[in-house]
Amino acid sequence: MMNIAVIGAGVAGLTCARQLSNAGLNPVVFDKGRGIGGRVATRRSGDLRFDHGAPYAQAFRANFRNMLHGLVNDGYAAKWIDGKEQEKIVGTPDMSSLPKGLATGLDVRLSTPITSVASNSGKGWRLRTAEKDFMAHHIVITIPAPQVAGILGEKHPLAKQIMNVKMSPVLTLMIAVNGKIPTASVPKQDDPLVSIIQNCGKPNRPQNDGSAWVAHAGLAFSLEHLEKDLQDITKQMLPLMCHRLNVTAGRITHAVAHRWRYGRVSKPLEQPFLRSSNGTMYLGGDWCVGPNVEDAWFSGSAIATDLMSQIL
Repeated sequence: MMNIAVIGAGVAGLTCARQLSNAGLNPVVFDKGRGIGGRVATRRSGDLRFDHGAPYAQAFRANFRNMLHGLVNDGYAAKWIDGKEQEKIVGTPDMSSLPKGLATGLDVRLSTPITSVASNSGKGWRLRTAEKDFMAHHIVITIPAPQVAGILGEKHPLAKQIMNVKMSPVLTLMIAVNGKIPTASVPKQDDPLVSIIQNCGKPNRPQNDGSAWVAHAGLAFSLEHLEKDLQDITKQMLPLMCHRLNVTAGRITHAVAHRWRYGRVSKPLEQPFLRSSNGTMYLGGDWCVGPNVEDAWFSGSAIATDLMSQIL
């Protein structure tokens, strides 16, 4: 039986596991996906890279700032001063490097979806997958709030406590532009695209990323087009992006949309985590605190601190 199982290899889960590991514990991290990081992600297409999830991390807490600067010192990240002269941190050579830095040395088991979690006759927890079961004394669940009931059941006491948490979708468009590098115009108040970022504007990016751009749609647009197929979403977003970049459609050499069904925390829990009455199960994630990378880190860190106070 493993001591601690962490479900979810996003920033919250990896942060928790990292701190537990640093304290001499041996957490095992499970994730249904093929890669780590959750929404701190990068999509590759040939020689192009698109930071199509969280475009950067920004620190408001000293401990988070110190952690990010540690990743900078280790070569996983770099400082980026944006047009507003505010320091942000980006992964290098892409955003997926941030979670890779957090995961260094951890036991992370990808492509392993946990289908259910149940008490093991009062002796820890049974984690069920399609192929086998895993046993753990303690369990930390850091998946998006709307997915928690799927593995715990809607009647579970912790699942009931997060029923009012709201997560909203974000539609993303990734394009490559041929020729002279354009400049994105400032969005108007009612612009469907709330963010457009050029990948090569960030430090330590490959030179061929000069033509790579990523746009994120606002809530109203994302809700309206959420259930369309990705080709239709691309057709809807591409003219909007061409307009903002002042380029013709003929200059676009690559255009692909991505659907983040739980891409934005719109109503957080407003506390860093939840814990079962016996202290052996935790729920956490950015949805506990807010929409930023730092919020996910804060939740994962708080869980690790509380858990270590029990078992060390």
